[in-house]
Amino acid sequence: MNDALALAAQIRSGEISAGELLDTTIERVEAANPELNFLVTECFEQARGATPADGTFAGVPMLVKDLTETAGLRTTFSCRAFADYVPAHDAAVVRRMKEAGFVVIGKSNTPEFGITAVTESELNGACRNPWDTSRTPGGSSGGAAAAVAAGVLPLAHGSDGGGSVRIPASCCGLFGIKPSRGRVSPAPYTSGSLELSQSGPLSVSVRDAAAFLDAIAGYEPGDAHWAAPPQRPFLAEVGADPGRLRIAFTAEPAVPHPVDPRVVSVMRSAADALAALGHDVVERTPPWVDEELLQVFAQLWQLTPALYPVPDDALLTPLNRALAATARETSSVTYAHAVGALQRAARRIVGFWSEVDVVLTPALAMLPVPIGWVFEPEDPWEQFLRGGQFTPFTPIVNVTGQPAASVPFGVVDGLPVGVQLIGPPAGEAMLFRLAAQIEEAHPWAHLLPRPST
Repeated sequence: MNDALALAAQIRSGEISAGELLDTTIERVEAANPELNFLVTECFEQARGATPADGTFAGVPMLVKDLTETAGLRTTFSCRAFADYVPAHDAAVVRRMKEAGFVVIGKSNTPEFGITAVTESELNGACRNPWDTSRTPGGSSGGAAAAVAAGVLPLAHGSDGGGSVRIPASCCGLFGIKPSRGRVSPAPYTSGSLELSQSGPLSVSVRDAAAFLDAIAGYEPGDAHWAAPPQRPFLAEVGADPGRLRIAFTAEPAVPHPVDPRVVSVMRSAADALAALGHDVVERTPPWVDEELLQVFAQLWQLTPALYPVPDDALLTPLNRALAATARETSSVTYAHAVGALQRAARRIVGFWSEVDVVLTPALAMLPVPIGWVFEPEDPWEQFLRGGQFTPFTPIVNVTGQPAASVPFGVVDGLPVGVQLIGPPAGEAMLFRLAAQIEEAHPWAHLLPRPST
């Protein structure tokens, strides 16, 4: 399959029509989805009747994550309380995707409210990894990642509040980037006092991800946070010389948990590869290791299910019921202390980037975990901790607000392994230049599972 930019170019040249591409994509969805369960609501007939906007991606089909409101299309948040909810308006990011020419064909699977590190829910069921269907595609953007890894789409929309673009990118052998805080507007809503979550792409190619971010980024009136516009489009950074970068690498996560030695080995191979590309690479850990960090982070994370207008907590999963109950018992003073503690940690950690340009880590502490593994314990707090054990490298970057990308770099026991590149504040341009350099030297697209049709 061509990448999304190439498909759009073929449509513009008349080599294929938007309708032909849409029909082919729908055929692939119908062939792959029964096994993988990445699509939870389709709008094929609406898509056939749509006239794509004349944008960068004119005529390219797109899946929107089921946490993001889409006008006229059922948006469930993977929660039984919203099983029949149909928004009247698009979220700003969906509007921008449509303005870029994407044709929305449906909503991708996610866990309830995106609350955990695997895409499994009581309403929409488990999404499965095309590399091994007994395993998770990872993160709350697992539906998007599974569709792309299976060759159904070259690019899909995700969102990342604690790693949920980078986690599925690593689990599925894709490129994924979490933009800087304020790069992509959450309008018409906010995403909390620290604005942990940002929309971002899951893609086969770095250039698709860069062009996608160009399309969705930008201030919306009333945004609490916004990143300054880049000096030039992110797409222009792909293929540009990154220069000789100072790169630190570490296998020590911010939340101390064991890391699979096989994952560490892939990270060390990536460090060697970066040195071979001419970068200055040293083993150093940012000042982020903190045993209490996950519990402090939880005091923000637990707000998510409590803020949704659910009429009866019995409609929630046990994990979200527990989080919501604890949130209601937490005082505003305790919450303010948690926000302050995370802000102080962020200030300390970000200072490390005055000494280096990029930090390299494993994307995850484990290989993609089996379906159901997170939910094996009956205690919902044990379920929460399992998510943290799987993903101890990603949430800290949501706290600091820095951009971070997951880049495919190895295959272990038939499963893909990604490495995380963390850039300086507002440093997406640097990450795109570096990731594109890695992609050229160590390509990954040929490793992905073949399209179903």
